[in-house]
Amino acid sequence: MMSAAHLITNFTTAVKENDIPTHVIESAKLHFADAIGVGLAASAGTIQNRWYGSVDKGGSATCIGGNSSSPADAALLNGMLIHSLEYDDTHTSSVIHGSAVAAPSALAAAEEANCSGAEMLIGYILAYEIMIRIGLAAPGMFQKNGFQVTSIAGSIATAAITCRLHGLSQEVTENAIGIAGSQASGLLAFLENGSSVKALNPGWAAHIGIKAVQLSKSGMTGPPGILENPLGVMKSFARTSGNLLDQLGDLGQVWHSQNAAFKLYPCCHYIHPFLEAIEQLMQDGLTAHDVDKIDLKVANAQVPLICQPWDRKQNPLSGYDAKWALPYCIALLLITGKIDVHSFEKKPSKPVIELAKKIEWTPMKNSGFPNVFPAYVRVKRKDSSVADITIHDVKGTANRPVEPNLIKQKFLENTARKLDESTRNDFWNSLLEITQFQSIKNISSMLKC
Repeated sequence: MMSAAHLITNFTTAVKENDIPTHVIESAKLHFADAIGVGLAASAGTIQNRWYGSVDKGGSATCIGGNSSSPADAALLNGMLIHSLEYDDTHTSSVIHGSAVAAPSALAAAEEANCSGAEMLIGYILAYEIMIRIGLAAPGMFQKNGFQVTSIAGSIATAAITCRLHGLSQEVTENAIGIAGSQASGLLAFLENGSSVKALNPGWAAHIGIKAVQLSKSGMTGPPGILENPLGVMKSFARTSGNLLDQLGDLGQVWHSQNAAFKLYPCCHYIHPFLEAIEQLMQDGLTAHDVDKIDLKVANAQVPLICQPWDRKQNPLSGYDAKWALPYCIALLLITGKIDVHSFEKKPSKPVIELAKKIEWTPMKNSGFPNVFPAYVRVKRKDSSVADITIHDVKGTANRPVEPNLIKQKFLENTARKLDESTRNDFWNSLLEITQFQSIKNISSMLKC
């Protein structure tokens, strides 16, 4: 039986542009552009701006919103930027934030190898597909055991596609995967105090994957069964081997990345359907002043991230901590009327906290998570009237797609923090035409702002 690393290597080596359906390529353009827009928005942040000092200056790879660095360091920084706002996309069934790893790793590797825009985008798609398969092999199990699957899977995917973009051998690729998997990491311990280290997880995965390739080229070897052996990735992080080999078996035949969900709010994706429900009630006239009590039903697997401990979710430690605070986000939307990138740059406010204390939750039975991200909201008004609403799945998925114009609007709003209107529109158009560029450097040069 072939190892998982061998199956992944065969996939990344064999796939050609014509093998990827057109609609998958077109979807990937939107997701890649969305990730770049989020990264540029983050680069304007006060905290994120300090991160540029953590990477070496000079090199072949572009830092979003900055200058250049080594491929590994640029991928590290860009992954941090793209993930730091909690505004990057999610493949919901696998709970993979694919673009936060796939975009920086493909961009950095393609720049170093002087690849075309089309080849870079292929690398991005293949990385996303690999990550999804690892998440789908054991849905929710990485998180249950305290790990972020994005980071674990991302290091392996980065190693594989970096080798592809550099035209390296199967032997080098399989060793790079073994090395990357041996160093995979990404804890959910940030939940203890809302520390910003979560942003590092995808960036570190991209960094590890690129470094693993360099080490493999230098002669270091890695275990061929890194994913499936008893001391490997699946058993160590997910506590099960799941059905990994089956998931990898349809690589190149089934394309999951097209089903990834765009984020419409810069906070934990689990919270989004609750915010949509509140927005619908607000459109019907609900105001913060009307609220006597709000009851929520939450999928059990989502509880540790957005509900526990409840008193801190009602009164988060910081604006960043509030991104995973279900009652606070609901109260914030009711009081301010919107949730955007500026919403979490401020300290938690007393009026929002007081409203959040009127919100309670109970477990949702038969939620369908992680195949869907559902929400149930029941509002009791001060006049004793009651309104309730159920959202069966989060908006932005393939089941509930958003129009490309909405993604463009999000991109233009995000990049407004760094670029003027004309430049923003030109950049968007260039990203949608990325497969026409003979060199990815035509795109990466636009990132230096």
